[in-house]
Amino acid sequence: KRHRSREMALQLLYSLDSRRGLTPEQALDLFPEDEDPEVQGYVRELVVGAWESRGDIDNLIREHVTGWRPERMLAVDRAALRLAVFEGVLAKMTPVPVVISEAVELAKTFGAEDSGKFVNGVLGRIVRAACPAGGAREPENE
Repeated sequence: KRHRSREMALQLLYSLDSRRGLTPEQALDLFPEDEDPEVQGYVRELVVGAWESRGDIDNLIREHVTGWRPERMLAVDRAALRLAVFEGVLAKMTPVPVVISEAVELAKTFGAEDSGKFVNGVLGRIVRAACPAGGAREPENE
């Protein structure tokens, strides 16, 4: 279910990025009506969070990519990076290694030939800077 959620979130972030004036709520209305409510909820959280945080995320990308401004990247790569940085680094919803693996797979599936390598490299640099412990989450207190 989480993979499907990330796949849908990537597609919606891509739509938001390419269709100026589209709001997250309008994009979320593109859901298939029979989609699992759990998937819908997670997609909503990812899309709204990543879209609202895109300024901060794009600044992180700028800091860790030489020669590529976020606005010059492939829209699919940018969407995969925004999604992964939000989910794994900012919101800490999912362990970083899982988020990186998923983002690379999504970039390979929907992006260009080198998108997977590009996304992996950028996320690796961001994670090393933002999560010195390798992205491991702190255990929750019981």
